[in-house]
Amino acid sequence: MSFPADATVSEAGEFPLIERLRDLFPQGEQVLVGPGDDAAVLRIRQGHVVVSTDVLVENRHFRRDWASAADIGHRAAAANLSDVNAMGGRAHSLTIGLAAPRDLPAQWALDFAAGFAEECALVGASVVGGDLTSAEEVVVAVTVIGSCLQSPVLRSGARPGDVLALAGRQGWAAGGLAVLGRGFRSPRILVEAYRRPEPPYDEGAAAAEAGATAMIDVSDGLLAEARHLAEASGVAIDVRRDAFEIPEPLHAVGAALGADPIQFILGGGDDHALLATFPDAPPAGWLVIGSVTSGSAVTVDGAAYDGPTGWTHF
Repeated sequence: MSFPADATVSEAGEFPLIERLRDLFPQGEQVLVGPGDDAAVLRIRQGHVVVSTDVLVENRHFRRDWASAADIGHRAAAANLSDVNAMGGRAHSLTIGLAAPRDLPAQWALDFAAGFAEECALVGASVVGGDLTSAEEVVVAVTVIGSCLQSPVLRSGARPGDVLALAGRQGWAAGGLAVLGRGFRSPRILVEAYRRPEPPYDEGAAAAEAGATAMIDVSDGLLAEARHLAEASGVAIDVRRDAFEIPEPLHAVGAALGADPIQFILGGGDDHALLATFPDAPPAGWLVIGSVTSGSAVTVDGAAYDGPTGWTHF
């Protein structure tokens, strides 16, 4: 069905808009029944099923004046695909619940869906269903389903003597958020990192195959996620500052804001890097940034850290 290019979601109508949205999502080979029925039907040939749900709320997790609809689609998809990656698996199917103001341009929803689909295509995943309703602000609820060919890597397996390692860039999105929060748009590379994260989608399975004992994705902050690992595993974790090479754009933002740029790395989220522990040296593509010992604290260079450690939702 078609509707004017400048139509709002209310003017377009629920079912015509759903039909247009559905056309944006090609289906994978795992889909027996896709969008259009009461529920999707999927098949898995081997391994374990992995499921996660995430909710993004306008002005809490994103702002429409800071990122395009397509950017927000990429961000929403990446946040969910990364959760399966952190279990050592690969996402294959997602559903989206979109709540939108009645006067939201219908094109915004279509652009959001296109960005979401582009991000899913990076791992070969399909959007297999969803829902559309009205709300006072944009709310996106996503459920992702994936599979692990080996036992999923949990947060609770770290042991004293393990090394702590990181895969993917870290601190870039936090630097971009700091820039946007001050009303600026440069360094552009950091702003783009915030708008469209680049999770290391191939590293989750690689870590699992290499014997990772625990793993988590860095969505809320590196030290905050390290604490999740430490608490779930009943261990202490120490992070070394000298393990990180701080990129020039973060130096520039730190200088402009009068802040130590290491805070973006230690306390930043939204890059969706992977943090994992290994009994031996990690595989290529991973950077050793610390160690696991007996105890219960998360420290930096052996001492308590008094800077920001990550995002809290309440």
